[in-house]
Parts: sequence; structure tokens; C-alpha cells
Amino acid sequence: MRFIIILTLFSFAFCGCVSLKQPNTKFEYYTLEYDAISSDKDDTPKRKSTILKIKFFSAAPVYNTVKIIYSNQQFKRTPYFYHKWRVKPAEFVTYFLSRDLKESGLFKAVIPPTSGSAHTHTVEGVVDKFLELDSNDGWEALLSISVTLQVAREPDADKRVIFQRSFSVKERCKEKNPLALAQAMSLAMAELSKEIGIAIHSALAGE
Repeated sequence: MRFIIILTLFSFAFCGCVSLKQPNTKFEYYTLEYDAISSDKDDTPKRKSTILKIKFFSAAPVYNTVKIIYSNQQFKRTPYFYHKWRVKPAEFVTYFLSRDLKESGLFKAVIPPTSGSAHTHTVEGVVDKFLELDSNDGWEALLSISVTLQVAREPDADKRVIFQRSFSVKERCKEKNPLALAQAMSLAMAELSKEIGIAIHSALAGE
């Protein structure tokens, strides 16, 4: 009888240890999702001659992860445990910017980082911020990107860089959950893609 009691207690203890080590909630993965929008700008000679190559974007160290990062206090960044991005923020930005600029109709062609095709200009940059901002007034998605536009194969460094600019936008989350964050971040990415496309087009028109 005593042996049975000891064995039972051991079984409970073992089960407790296992349950502590194994998450009882599944991981949830989120992506950005929105339709690319064509530009309403008129056709220009520059559109016919510009071929952009989008290089791989990098990210600030704290956002170089698939973990969803949120901040509810200055100088503080905290990751969710069960909620993650499907890919790293820099990968999102590289893909969606390339797709959106291609669909904008502002340029003759837009080619991805892996392409070896000839091109006239390059676009590269850094994801400076990609996070959820929490406050008593609600949640917001904050996306900040630094972009550098350069002339391809220009030997003169003084003439190579056309511009280097930062773009930033906040979008309010409709609810306080990661899905609402993904929706708000999608809107933020769509807005910045549009701004970046117009900025590049305008810079090349006055080049």
C-alpha cells in the first residue's frame, strides 16, 4: 500500500514537470496581407527608362527576429512568446516593397534581389522600427524604414547616391490582439510603399 502511494505521488510529480516544460498553447504565426495599388501618376519619360533593383533590406538588431515585439514603456521592448511573424520584418519589407513598386506602374521594371538582370538604379535600406506600441489610448503599429536610392554602376561616389531618407507611419489597431496588429502593420506597409514609390519617382524625374 505504501509503495502504491509513493508511486502515485511520483507519477503526479512527473506529470507536473512534463506539463511545465511543454507549452499548453500552440504558436500562432502572422503575416502582412494587402493588395498592391497602381499609382495615379501620369506616364513620364523617366518611367520608360528606369529599372529598379531592390536589394535585401536589413533590420535594427532588436527587430531582426520573427518574434513580435511590443513596447508599453520608453526604453523597453518585449517579445510575445506564442505569437510570431511568419518571417523576419526585413523579409516582409523587401518582398512587399518590390511587389508594390512593380505594380505601381511608375517604373519600366522592378526586379528582386536575386535577379541578375541589368538595372539602372538600386534601392536598399534598413527596417528601423517594426513593433506594437501599447498605451492607455490603444495599440498602434509603428513601421519606420530608411531607404537609399543609388545609380547603378556609378564609379563616382559623389554622384552615386540620389537620396537617403527615412519614412515612418503609425496605424491604430482596431483591437488589442496580435491579429489586429498584423492588420494595422499591413496598412502601414502599404502606406510606406506608396510614399517610397512616389519619392523615388519624383527624385528620378528631377535627376
